[in-house]
Amino acid sequence: MPRLLPTLTAIVIGSVSFLAHPACPYDTNCINNPYGAGSPYKADGINNPYSQYGSPYSNKSANNPYATDAPKLYDSNGNYRGRLSTNPYDPDSTSNPYGRYGSPYSPDSINNPYGAGNPYNTDPIWVVPQ
Repeated sequence: MPRLLPTLTAIVIGSVSFLAHPACPYDTNCINNPYGAGSPYKADGINNPYSQYGSPYSNKSANNPYATDAPKLYDSNGNYRGRLSTNPYDPDSTSNPYGRYGSPYSPDSINNPYGAGNPYNTDPIWVVPQ
């Protein structure tokens, strides 16, 4: 898996929860577990380069640097946290260092260790595909 968001505590795609905290490599729902949710063979996984959510060519992929319909992120309170995307030009992308959701200084960004991206925060972050 490409290093997407090291400070997330949980990720959900659809209705399945995926823990993304580095301490969960043995949890079957963890995207850090290559034999569970983090498997590159999972049919709808973000680590599968042939799935619509992991392909570098799909407009719905977190790994397409030109995607405009990447999965959305929400915290456990329902607050929108941007799009899980490698597109550095999308204003909602978590990879846009100047955007509200990608800046390391924005309180709404999961890249801000003192804001929404606090590594000690136990609230999960949910990934919702389009």
